[in-house]
Amino acid sequence: MAEHKTVEFRLWWGLLGCALLIVAILLGAPYSDGIAFLPDQGASWYYWKLPDPSAASRVSAWLSYGAHQLAIWWLIYQAQSEKLSYTGGLHRLNIIALAINGLFIAWHIVQTRLFYDGLAQDVSIWSSLGSVAILLMLVIIMENQRRGVVFGKPWHWLDEPGRFLRKYHGYYFSWAIIYTFWYHPIEDTLGHLLGTFYVIMLMLQGSLFFTRSHVNRNWTLFLEVFVLFHGAVVAWLAVNDQSWVMFFFGFAAIFVLTQMHGVGLGAAARWSIGGLFLLGWLWAYWPQLGFGLVDAGRIPFIYLCSVPVLAWIVRRLFLSRAESSAG
Repeated sequence: MAEHKTVEFRLWWGLLGCALLIVAILLGAPYSDGIAFLPDQGASWYYWKLPDPSAASRVSAWLSYGAHQLAIWWLIYQAQSEKLSYTGGLHRLNIIALAINGLFIAWHIVQTRLFYDGLAQDVSIWSSLGSVAILLMLVIIMENQRRGVVFGKPWHWLDEPGRFLRKYHGYYFSWAIIYTFWYHPIEDTLGHLLGTFYVIMLMLQGSLFFTRSHVNRNWTLFLEVFVLFHGAVVAWLAVNDQSWVMFFFGFAAIFVLTQMHGVGLGAAARWSIGGLFLLGWLWAYWPQLGFGLVDAGRIPFIYLCSVPVLAWIVRRLFLSRAESSAG
């Protein structure tokens, strides 16, 4: 019990650090006063970028991202090379990772004030959204043996890709998180702040490799579910956009189907959560239940169809090569 309290205490301190960084962002605002953004040009358009970027704005974003990314990749490699064991405390490399992430977060605040732009000037918004979506789908494969994919039932053909991902996921996860962080300039709108807070929490999680905090099931579930609130709020803030209902119930459906089955909830609790989800869905879509089934079903459908595709890619690109090399 004492060890459990120690792990939880560290996570609360980490969350406090994430919150203080958001306070620093607010203290540094405003960031885009005087910038005349180009008109919104549709779903593939990212609004928050300079209309006339300079070489300095581009170089500052790309060099900063590259340095941040390489530093964290090096730490992951070092941690695996040293064959660290899971512990209740922090390894030396965890402390270095926390310091590096904290420094680069602080620098991004300053970099935005000086140059404003992020990577969005040169790459598609779908690359940022897609990288985090794939991260969340890979978590489903990684957690398959523990909680299953649908209603607690494992898909055993995901076992080998899951083992591979549990060992090497840090390289992809850190890329998705750091790339997304530098894709956006720092901003003080509610949507940006929620997104930045989420990414900073994911950096905290990534910095805790080979600690028991990193595999704390309540903490990892919270990180998975946070996308529900972030996605729904961002959509709700969009002008005349009711897609927040789709995001809320879509991600809530994934929680009911998959995520809630891995934290020791009893049958009564799971049935109660499922019943509340169904009542909420009926309330939101009662005038158009047929459309509601399609609308709220889009996100879980994409997730559940993508999981076997991603597992096949992992098997073909990595496991088959490893087997060939061993043969």
